[in-house]
Amino acid sequence: MIDRTHGLPVTRQAQLLDLSRSGVYYRPVPISASDLALMRRIDELHLEHPFAGSRMLQKLLCAEGFEVGRTHVRTLMRRMGVEAIYRRPRTSQPHPGHRVFPYLLREKRIDRPNQAWALDITYLPMKRGFVYLVAVMDWATRKVLAWQLSNTLTADFCVEALETAFDRYGVPEIINTDQGSQFTSEEFIATVLEAGAKLSMDGRGAWRDNLFIERFWRTIKYEEVYLRAYENMRDARRHLTTYLAFYNGRRPHSSLADRTPDAAYFGSALLAA
Repeated sequence: MIDRTHGLPVTRQAQLLDLSRSGVYYRPVPISASDLALMRRIDELHLEHPFAGSRMLQKLLCAEGFEVGRTHVRTLMRRMGVEAIYRRPRTSQPHPGHRVFPYLLREKRIDRPNQAWALDITYLPMKRGFVYLVAVMDWATRKVLAWQLSNTLTADFCVEALETAFDRYGVPEIINTDQGSQFTSEEFIATVLEAGAKLSMDGRGAWRDNLFIERFWRTIKYEEVYLRAYENMRDARRHLTTYLAFYNGRRPHSSLADRTPDAAYFGSALLAA
């Protein structure tokens, strides 16, 4: 909207457009190499100790030789979308603009495809930055039905992944997520409900409610992501496409009697037909 080649001063253009002058002159500052290294290590420690908050992570990092304060660790965790995961008492009400749905899977037997799906987001380090990965997983068979990458933590790439899964595999009975802002957004909620599925949400920070997809994050990071240093998002997408084809179609799972997710998903679906 701002034309820096125009004869009208930038300050006046900002006034006419009701924009902050500081925002007009702001230039994004790239994340430093030291912060990227910290974020990578925070991600690894979070997988190993998911209960660790900023205080514990700061002590663990300092013990490894990183010079970092708790405030900076907390800032980086927020940027990564990482938080300690444990059951918290409901001491406050959710944001009035965000709807929160009850958890529908407690003590419910999930044993067939498309009975329940899970969605979650994780942080992926790259050589010179990072991206976010969202995955849609079939709860009973562990099959990854769809996924998307994004460089921002917004709802749109979650909606895109979910709509891709709908197009390929139909609509499940229940879709389970955490209470992240992407999943409590009106856009995401409308996509779920208008398709005819029920929306289920974990207790905030309660990793056991979405255990299978949390295990998948550990698997994909140790078997794929941490073994590489993606050059950019295109490189990440190419390698993840290859890995997820292997994960779904060739990698046996002990919890599936050594079948692959594809075999469990399509085999069960055929038996149920």
